[in-house]
This record gives sequence, structure tokens and C-alpha cells, in this order.
Amino acid sequence: MDIDVFEDVTLIKMEDATLINHAVPAASSGAGAAAHGAKPSLREALAAASPRINPRKGTWQSAVIHGSVTVLWLLLFARAFFLHGALAWSTGIAYVVYDTVLLAFVTWKTLPLIRRSLPAHRSSRAAKLPTMGVIVAAHNEAAVLPVTLAALLRQTHGPSQIVIADDGSTDGTRDLLTRRFGLTEPALGELSAPSACYPNLHWLRVPHGGKALALNAAIEVMTTDTVMTVDADTLLADDATHAMRAAFAQSPKLVAATGILVPVCNRTASGRVFQWFQTYEYMRNFIARFAWMRADSLLLVSGAFASFRREALVAVGGFDAQCLVEDYELIHRLRRYSIERGLGWDVRVVGDAHAHTEAPATLGAFLRQRRRWFAGFLQTQYWNRDMTGDARFGTLGRLMLPVKAFDTMQPIYGLTAFALLLGFVFGGHGQIVVSIFSVIGLKTAIDLAFYVWSIHLYRRWTGLTRGTSLPMAMAAAIAEPFTFQLLRHTGAALGWLQFLRGGKSWGVQHRSGLVGAPQRTH
Repeated sequence: MDIDVFEDVTLIKMEDATLINHAVPAASSGAGAAAHGAKPSLREALAAASPRINPRKGTWQSAVIHGSVTVLWLLLFARAFFLHGALAWSTGIAYVVYDTVLLAFVTWKTLPLIRRSLPAHRSSRAAKLPTMGVIVAAHNEAAVLPVTLAALLRQTHGPSQIVIADDGSTDGTRDLLTRRFGLTEPALGELSAPSACYPNLHWLRVPHGGKALALNAAIEVMTTDTVMTVDADTLLADDATHAMRAAFAQSPKLVAATGILVPVCNRTASGRVFQWFQTYEYMRNFIARFAWMRADSLLLVSGAFASFRREALVAVGGFDAQCLVEDYELIHRLRRYSIERGLGWDVRVVGDAHAHTEAPATLGAFLRQRRRWFAGFLQTQYWNRDMTGDARFGTLGRLMLPVKAFDTMQPIYGLTAFALLLGFVFGGHGQIVVSIFSVIGLKTAIDLAFYVWSIHLYRRWTGLTRGTSLPMAMAAAIAEPFTFQLLRHTGAALGWLQFLRGGKSWGVQHRSGLVGAPQRTH
């Protein structure tokens, strides 16, 4: 089904029911349902909690905030035709000012990282650890599953359950799991018996329906206190699950947590370049997540390496298969559910839980990834637009979501600013170009300072030092505005097209970086 902003809600509900019933034919009568009693199914809980299925009434505050972002862009773009110094580039100035204000906010909120405390999982006073189950959703991932499973099976204080949610694989996954990992092939929709070699390893087969449905099928049959989702192309550090369990033990209100991800690309020339840029991008992003966490407004966890309190997951209906970024959408639903019921749930980033993950190594793969991410971001923003500007949602409604409203148009601002700059250069407007480059030079200096600051804090917070070279980071800061940043904006613009057309294809990603990655990470 194509997702469209004008889609009929009744049709969506009918297709949701068909998809989920098809994907988990036996889950409602499995071990998980028996252990947890006669509670609503994930499908029923999703229907009650999802603003996509049951749209909330929009507010005037939201309409004003979202509308003003577009109106401002039109006005600033029109200013370019008056040709008066740097103000002719008002679109770019607005982009620079917005980004600089965000950097200042992140800098202020991350000051506590200067005094890094002992990680919870290394403290002798850590509370009793909750049980944890890990779900690896896999569709035709036989090439990387051995690396991923090896990392999971050597975890210290590891998970009591590891479930391979086999999403209708047609490659060598069956032979791999039966011959190498000692599993017996289960009936469709049922959880296998424990592996003969690894007592905590299980296999769940479901018809191919996508990652979200495979995750939901596993959630319904698991019995642990917490659930971790790990992509089949993600390699956990040896103490990653221990760190996550300790975080949940320390905070009873914690319902969702993300760890620190380090991108890995193949060793081709393009792979090395993309890994260079993405490494520093990920560092800055995780520092920003810490800042938003301190503002009680963190919305982004990485589904490739995230943990959830199972009870909360079930309450809101698990993952939404109709969203292109099911992890991002889920956090909005958890936040909404908590605030509407006064539960005080928390979402955090755990700095001492680490993993490596496959990242795009070619231009095509990178654009496909960023197109999907941005289209899913727009989906989620649209479905949750009523929260923007709503004081009931605290800082989330008054600050974070208005920022996200601007983010919907930020790539358009960025690409427009670049196009105008080219127009002024080739149009012979030398004085304007000199003024513009003075602004760009000042912004580059600010970015350099922020790169140095964020990497210093990242090292103290995570304990990770490999790949955090300050000279290389500074080189990235200088090169990024006219290279990697333009690629990000291009991918986002393609995401706008995908969102408006209603496309929901993920695109094909080829794994080549993780297979050659080191077998142990620290």
C-alpha cells in the first residue's frame, strides 16, 4: 500500500490488520501470550495508540509553525532578486543562523560530559539487572549473520534469549542456522526450540513482510523484561548488552535506549571517503542526542542497536510496518502515550554501550538510505503534527518538534542557498559572492570549533578513541559544506519526492563492510 497524506484511514486500518495477521499466524497463541495473560494484541494496541490509524485533531500552533517555515523560505528566496550584498543570500544566512543556534544549544546541554562518571555497568552498586532478549530481524542476511551472532553469543552478562526473526529468507539462512548454529527449523510463525549448541538461541520464521512485522512477531513470543533490536549488519561490543541492562536497572522509568554506533564501510576508495565523513557525522549526532536527552526531548534511537522495556513496547503496539523509519516513529508513540497518561517515561542514549554497523559505501547506496530516512521522518512528522507547539508535551512540544518542523525544510534551504551561490558566481556578482564567502568562512570557523568540542566530549563520554583524529575531523569540517552536506541534502530532497509520491520502498542495500570488520570490538 502506498502511503499518502490523503490516504483513507479506513483502508489503512484494513491493510494493517491483513498484514499483521499474515505475518504472525501463531503469535497470539504462543508462549509469550500465555506468559503475559489475555492482553490486547500488538495490532489492537497499535490501532489505539497510533496517530496514523487514528489521526489527532491538528492545532493552530502546529499549522502556524509548519506554515511559517515554508513562507519564510519563499520570502528569503525572493530577497535574492534585490541583489544587495550578502542579504541577497538571505536563504543561506537563515540556514547558517539556524544551524549555529542549534550548535550553541548542543554545546550548552553537553557541558556535563566534561565530568564523565563511572558507567553504570561497571559500578559495584549497580541494581539487579533485568532480563533481556535480543531480536535480530533478518531477510537474506546469511553472509553477515555469523559475525553478528558471534558477537551476541560472547556477550558478558548476555541476553537470556536471542531470537533470529527470519523474515522469509530465501538465501542460505536455513542451512546456516541448522548446520552451523544447531537450530531445528520451526513451523511458520512459531518459535523454535533452543539451539543444541547455544541454549539462549532461537529461530522464528515468518512470511516476508518487512523488518517491523518480523520484530513484532518476535516481541509477541518473547518473555524477557527488556528487548534489544539488533540489525543483522550490526556488530556489538562484548559488554553492550550488559551496559544496556544496567541502564534499565538504574532507571525504572526508562522505556527506550539507544547505544553508540560506529559506521563501517568497505575498504574501496569510495568506502573510505564515506566512512570518513559518516564517522564524524555519527559522533556529532550522538553528542546532539545527549543534548536532547538532557532536555527530555530525545526522539531518535537507532533501530540497528536499541533496547526497550517490553511492557511499554506491547502497550503502544510495537513497530509500525507502514513507516519507513519504524524506530523513529515508535519513540513518538511512546512519548505520546507516556505524556497523555502521566507515566513519566524516559528515553536515553547509553554512552558506554557500543556497536559497529554497516554504512553506505557508494553514492547510490548513500542516497537511497538518506531518501528513506527523510521520507520516513516526514511521515512521522505529518502523523504527529498535532504535538508541535502543544504545551502539554513540555519541551518536546515547545522546542524539539518546532525544531523538527524547520528540519523538514532545512535541506531545501541548503540546496537553494547553494544554487543561489552558483547563480551569483556565474552571473558575475563578485561583490555579493565575496560577502557570501565571508559568511561561509565564519560558519566554517564555528563548525571547526564545534568539531573539536564534540570529539573531545565524545571521547570522554564513550571511552572510544579510535577514528577520532582531530586533524581529520577538522579536514572533514572544511570539506563537508560543499561535498557531504550537499549529498545529505540531495538525499533528503529525494525523500521529499518519495513522501509526496507515497512510495515505501526501502531500496536494496549491499553488505560488504561488516564481513571484513574485526571480530572483537571494545
